[in-house]
Amino acid sequence: MAARDIAIVGAGLSGLVCARILQRNGTSVTVYEADATPDARQQGGSLDIHDDTGQLALREAGLYEQFLARTHVGGEDMRLLDKSGRVYIDKREPAGGNGRPEIDRAELRRLLVESLAPGTIVWGSKVVAARPVPGGHELEFADGSVVRADLVVGADGAWSRIRSLLTSAKPAYTGITVVEIRLTDAATRHPEALALTGRGSFFSLSDNKYLGGHGGDTIALGCGLRVPENWVDESGIDWDDPESARAGLLREYPDWAPALTDLIRASDDTIWPRPIYALPTGLTWPRRPGVTLAGDAAHLMSPFAGEGANIALIDGADLARAILAEPDLETALAHYEKKMFPRGAKSAAMSQKGLGMMFVDGPPRRMAVFFKAMGIAATITRPFARIFQSTKENR
Repeated sequence: MAARDIAIVGAGLSGLVCARILQRNGTSVTVYEADATPDARQQGGSLDIHDDTGQLALREAGLYEQFLARTHVGGEDMRLLDKSGRVYIDKREPAGGNGRPEIDRAELRRLLVESLAPGTIVWGSKVVAARPVPGGHELEFADGSVVRADLVVGADGAWSRIRSLLTSAKPAYTGITVVEIRLTDAATRHPEALALTGRGSFFSLSDNKYLGGHGGDTIALGCGLRVPENWVDESGIDWDDPESARAGLLREYPDWAPALTDLIRASDDTIWPRPIYALPTGLTWPRRPGVTLAGDAAHLMSPFAGEGANIALIDGADLARAILAEPDLETALAHYEKKMFPRGAKSAAMSQKGLGMMFVDGPPRRMAVFFKAMGIAATITRPFARIFQSTKENR
């Protein structure tokens, strides 16, 4: 097989796992990332890694055991409440887990970054233009430099620069904005909050609003709201001022139980709003030589089914496998996209369905029915009554 110049744009999960598998099998690859360092941006909260997608990718990358060593016990717990504190689901992780262990996104990304040979990732390389040239593509960077590649993989996320080589489709606002908050060192500084959220998935849903996320040593939560796309700028909240941000959020939850809104009051000073966007479900494009997409660049979806990271990982693994298996690059890309398109469409549809179940008028009955149909039944535990009673007594 002739040597190929392979450029992956974006050091997210899909690009990194693709690079790792290629490199592990003797194929040279370069990853170009706009961030100056691995820790330049917040990487999000906890991820449940599925056995039929994300775990398969990590096995192929030779990182499965290292991944397991970084997961946390109790991460598969699940709690579902309404705004009053009524518990619909309280499911504890069974011994040995349910097959979907949880890991912090930052920790998973760090594992992938550190698995690559030094120099594989070129940090601080922001692509400003991509164009076809004979036999490949050119990438132009913000510093004026240009590189040529036989294959360009757009793994550059929601606002991909590479996507325009294949389709004119752009992400559209889903109607939901999530404001992300954290409570760090929860066991020591926020024991009541940790008792409420537990160490697994925590959902509190009512009246087209969401307050939840994932517990643990750091409690990572989102305050989800059905608001206009321009709400962040027109809300009157100074998002750079933690007190203004907390006060603005609390105004959105006026009749929620104090134990729940205390999660906002106790949050760290880093608070950031994130309007949620998605690409059209079932997006495809005609095969064009020497370029393809993976992860959010290919099928950006809302986060309300826990699918995005897992699909990104298996995209990267499938693409690497196709490149390694096929001497002809175009045949490899065609095989990859044939698998990727329907899988992405299915996951995007699931994410849209999840959004529709979470953001409804009234309490989260539909979500409770959905979880119970999956075998996640309610097991009500006494600590909840104590937590909600204590907050009433203290106010």
